[in-house]
Amino acid sequence: MILVKRLHTFMLKTFLPLFAMTFFIVLFIVLMQFLWKYIDDLVGKGLSVGVLGELFFYAAVSMVPMALPLAILLASLMTFGNLGEKFELTAMKASGISLIRVMVPLIVTVGMIAVGAFFFQNDILPKAQVKMWTLLFSMRQKSPELEIPEGVFYDQIPGFNLYVREKNRTNGMLHGVMIYDVSRGGDNATVITADSARLALTPDMRYLYLRLWQGEQFENLRDQNRRAAGDNTPFRRETFADKEVLIPFDANFNRLDEGGMRKQYVGKNIAELRHTMDSISRRLDSIGARTGPELVRGELPILGQVRPNPRIGRQSESAAFAPAFSSGTSSVAAVAGVAGMRDSASAGVIDKAVRAIRMDTLIGSLPEPQQAEIYGNAVNIIDRRQGSLSFRAQMVGDDKKNYRRHDIELIKKFTLSVACLIFFFIGAPLGAIIRKGGLGTPLVISVLLFLVYYIIDNTGYKMARDGRMAVWLGMWLSTFILAPLGIYVTRAAMNDSVVFDKDRYTAFFRRIIGARIKRHITQKEVIINEVNPHKGRRMLQCLGAAAARLQARYASRPGYAAYWLRGGISPENVGEVADMTEECVEYLHDSRDHRVIRLLDEMPVVKRVWVYRPTTRRWLCLTLMMLLPIGLPVYLAALHAHRELLSDCRAIRRISMRIEDCL
Repeated sequence: MILVKRLHTFMLKTFLPLFAMTFFIVLFIVLMQFLWKYIDDLVGKGLSVGVLGELFFYAAVSMVPMALPLAILLASLMTFGNLGEKFELTAMKASGISLIRVMVPLIVTVGMIAVGAFFFQNDILPKAQVKMWTLLFSMRQKSPELEIPEGVFYDQIPGFNLYVREKNRTNGMLHGVMIYDVSRGGDNATVITADSARLALTPDMRYLYLRLWQGEQFENLRDQNRRAAGDNTPFRRETFADKEVLIPFDANFNRLDEGGMRKQYVGKNIAELRHTMDSISRRLDSIGARTGPELVRGELPILGQVRPNPRIGRQSESAAFAPAFSSGTSSVAAVAGVAGMRDSASAGVIDKAVRAIRMDTLIGSLPEPQQAEIYGNAVNIIDRRQGSLSFRAQMVGDDKKNYRRHDIELIKKFTLSVACLIFFFIGAPLGAIIRKGGLGTPLVISVLLFLVYYIIDNTGYKMARDGRMAVWLGMWLSTFILAPLGIYVTRAAMNDSVVFDKDRYTAFFRRIIGARIKRHITQKEVIINEVNPHKGRRMLQCLGAAAARLQARYASRPGYAAYWLRGGISPENVGEVADMTEECVEYLHDSRDHRVIRLLDEMPVVKRVWVYRPTTRRWLCLTLMMLLPIGLPVYLAALHAHRELLSDCRAIRRISMRIEDCL
């Protein structure tokens, strides 16, 4: 028990400093990304250090959800990588302590961090985001700092262009000043030139105060009654020795009200988000409940499909046509008159007549002016109804978009905590498998994994925001993809699997593509087992005979049909020659003769490739043979492997005889 407690303390002392270091490093990097993104809104505004510091503080708090998972991933990789590189993890396993038992204190710690991240997302982050976005929008609306450059027209003051030929940095005097005042429009422009000037801000920071010396003023006097575009515009010219000008320029930093931002989805906790979502749902239901019955009752007619509603009673059936036939006269009387029923007939007879007459026949029997009036009224009704439906559709679309935004923000409260746990169960086992400490390899792996996570998460977020994917699926997409990876890596680390064994993957791909392997044999400095010349000759003779048999058996190339129907080269025969070759090389490697070592280095490595015989199932061979896009490339690869095998057999026979002469 004491050992376990010491182990827990040791793991916490190893993990927590690395986690703190990586967290602040990652937070600084993402904060620099924020600064780079919004640098144009901050530069040249004359903002105080206190305001900028407040913005960066709230921005740093808002960036915690992005920095926290990456910090956990990098810290866990470095922790277990250092333990593996220093063989401390091996010592723990040799003592009977499993990897999961080693991870227990860190699992508890990361779990506590995940729980804290949830409360942070729910209680602290909304307030920080409200203050950050309020400050940022306030800075965007602030006027730029007045810094007029030399020799360039300054256009950052609305309605004015200022030009200064030269500035005296010592006394603040401006020389060669030109002011273009277009605040009243281009036709009423005012141009002021001065030999020198002095610029200052009024005490209330709302105006620029310019005192000008030795200059002229030109002002257009536009005639309101002038009609011709080519008429000359009169102007007024004024020469002055001393003149004062006030230019509107609000240089104050006015902080916006935070109330508007609090109503947005970024400034709400879980309870407020759910309350808003319920309100939006009720509003959508009310719109649907109002529009649906209107469509069912036929109160939204479509031109060419106007007909009486069968749900309306017989006595009021003619009233169903009223929306389309409403005019200054009685439409029912007009219909009855056309049908020849002006006399006092019974209601039942009129009812039957009205039902027997088709709509187009009924309208066609009316005079043309009355038809035009009826059609015009119908089109107007349809236009009004279409406008009403378009407005309702826009309302529904906006409400659905707002609902999705709130739902996304609600789910984000939980995804951060789950991401912390997933990244730990990816980073810790990977560190135990890779066994590389320091900051190099763990940093590369962490960045790659986080980029994958960020791309998947951002893709799911945008698809959920645009309504192309269910919100829950889009927000949990990264979790669904990375969680199996965490389970797989954890299981591999517990079983001491060689997931990242380079030689294993290299051999696999060499076997797939059939790449050649060159030998690198050097003479041994210390030889324990001396080579028996007689035994060496017998092994070489057997090897040469086996290579000759293999060469004779497969001397001719098989045709396309023969390759698929009768099979290619037998892997067993190739394996026999390959094993005998490696046995001879291994035995003769102890020779003291440098000529033998040089010849062994030239001995080819017999390849065992799958194209010799892809499959033994006859039905699959027939299928692949008929599928030329697959069967033909495999056949050509088999021919290439066949030529290389025959070449290797010839080389084995030749080199074997030369080695025999040297023994």
